Amino acid sequence: MVTIQPGDGRRVRGRPRQVELEPEATLPPGRFANRELSWIDFNERVLELAEDQATPLLERVRFAAIFAGNLDEFFQVRIATLRKQAIAAPALLSADGLDASMQLRLIAERVEGLALRHARLFTRELKPRLARAEIRILRWRHVPEAEQTVLSASFVESILPVLTPLAVDPGHPFPYISNLSLNLAVWLRDPAGREARFARVKVPPLLSRFMSAGDEATFIPVEDVIAANLELLFPGMEIVSRYPFRVTRAADLELDDDIGEDLLRALEAELRRLRFSPAVRLEVARRMPAHLVGLLARELQLDDAYVHRLGGPLGLVDLWDIARIDRPELSYPAYHPATPPEVVRQADGESDLFATLNQQDLFVHHPYDSFTNTTEAFIEQAAADPDVLAIKLTLYRTSGQSPIVDALIRAAEAGKQVVVLVEIKARFDEHANIAWARTLEQAGCHVVYGLMGLKTHCKLALVVRRESDGIRRYVHVGTGNYHPTTARIYEDIGLLTSDPALTADVSGLFNHLTGYAHPAAYVSMMVAPFDMRERIVTLIGAQAERAAAGKPARIVFKLNSLVDEEVIDALYSASQAGVSIDVIARGICALRPGVKGLSDKVRVSSIVGRFLEHSRIYRFGADDEDDIWFGSADMMHRNLDRRVEVLVRVADPQHRAQLRSFLDLAAGDPTAWELGRDGTWKRRAPRNGRTTGTQDMLMVHAPALGSTR
Repeated sequence: MVTIQPGDGRRVRGRPRQVELEPEATLPPGRFANRELSWIDFNERVLELAEDQATPLLERVRFAAIFAGNLDEFFQVRIATLRKQAIAAPALLSADGLDASMQLRLIAERVEGLALRHARLFTRELKPRLARAEIRILRWRHVPEAEQTVLSASFVESILPVLTPLAVDPGHPFPYISNLSLNLAVWLRDPAGREARFARVKVPPLLSRFMSAGDEATFIPVEDVIAANLELLFPGMEIVSRYPFRVTRAADLELDDDIGEDLLRALEAELRRLRFSPAVRLEVARRMPAHLVGLLARELQLDDAYVHRLGGPLGLVDLWDIARIDRPELSYPAYHPATPPEVVRQADGESDLFATLNQQDLFVHHPYDSFTNTTEAFIEQAAADPDVLAIKLTLYRTSGQSPIVDALIRAAEAGKQVVVLVEIKARFDEHANIAWARTLEQAGCHVVYGLMGLKTHCKLALVVRRESDGIRRYVHVGTGNYHPTTARIYEDIGLLTSDPALTADVSGLFNHLTGYAHPAAYVSMMVAPFDMRERIVTLIGAQAERAAAGKPARIVFKLNSLVDEEVIDALYSASQAGVSIDVIARGICALRPGVKGLSDKVRVSSIVGRFLEHSRIYRFGADDEDDIWFGSADMMHRNLDRRVEVLVRVADPQHRAQLRSFLDLAAGDPTAWELGRDGTWKRRAPRNGRTTGTQDMLMVHAPALGSTR
């Protein structure tokens, strides 16, 4: 056994990875890409779609908004974590041998350039193109005088009453500035004493970011309207200058395992604490004077590396408001998911999932297969069926108006046993999930918050039904959340089945999550953090043994992120043994492909497109006797060590054939990005005469997996 410990021997995050290697196959240092820089590469791919003139205009605006939102989250979580680490554990190294300070310097260089590129894209290309399409986003100076009068009247009536100016002087300390808030830095002068003062005006977040300016297709940023009317907020004062700025704060939860019995109250207290977390980024208008930038940076305790000077409106995540404008000719063609033909219909035309599953298992592929008429219908039918005795479900994220939650409430009110494992620690959905937990409890559901120290991320539903031949269990296992809205824009797969082995496994896992039952030996599942990493590495090793014996061997991973060093090292060893490996990673990939003597047999690609690629599928084998697993888990430390995750073995030969076909299609996508041995991602050129991307092909040939036709 060789212990692989990257870096220079200082302490490395996580436990040392033990990988069994032949002496000549020792893996070199520097074989892991930095996860943070790899994430930045992913967000750059999103930006490239916003820049792509082949993308419909409003979809380009949407990708620009997604880029901005992704960057907000990156600063709130990853930058905040690294800054904390740089102070508390400066010698701690990432898997690629960098300490936190080194990573922060590299990240700052990349992010600043991308932020400027993003801002220029909006001001120089998207905004003019929108204007040519008669969607105008004007600054105040370009608004006709008559319309300025109307907007000023609207300001007096609707905006002025909710504004609170906060002055800074010896009697007024620098005000607290909330996370992701848009503000105006105002420099004032008292005509009497000629003394200059600073004041901050917060743009109320409940206001529409883009106000209508004359007609339904002309808009002005609300901060421009406020800035133009500040004299009404500061009567008798001279407005010397006003500039927008925006603050990002750390937003990752820190909950101790020893927090007593009430996790809900502890989480609420932590969320209140987060309101006052450290600032991690300051965005300012490019023309803001140095003395104002210095004042803000000093008060927020940020050095220059975390100050972004940008042209155009700040906070372009709000471009979602523009992207939603109803102009079909500027958007992707409307797509309507199909209902798989295997679904049995009731007399009223509604889906009968129990009748369907009594005939065969149902594999669904969203958004190509209808979520409403399959997964959602399964829960709704279970809630209404008098023969259903119990429903158990994991809830990680869901929509504001959730038909699935409504169905669970109806089931509980009808006297069924309803158990809902609500993950109240789901990042950025904590407040919503706390509200859902209380609503479900008030309706009579048994609400559980999962295991201490772990997030419950698996996507499982279990239905117990009384039938003529006894009690029967039905299960849904998926890769996506029970979220009707994202099911239309996220690519996910799911299995609906009454298979006795799998339903028994899921039932045992629910008993472990809700009670004191010890984890069982699962027949059809692997479960993190109990055995998933070890079993994945074993399956990789089995393919390496086949290749070493001269037998066909293949591995295909389709996932969001590949970071775990032990899994990556196992893939390197398999490549050295001759295994053909495809990794289709939407986001982060710390594996370096195509390196001579290390990963010659590994190809890495990334599909970023109309739908967010979200399914996780793992194939081991080169023929129809392969082993295929799918589920909720990415190959990351957090998934394998700190979350309850499930991967399910696909037993049905027809389903394996469908997944095999899909993986081959995705691995050869000519519109995907490919990761080179030098660590750079490049858009593929059409190959083998194929020019159509996987998502477009599946929309034409949907449903992709669920049908045997």
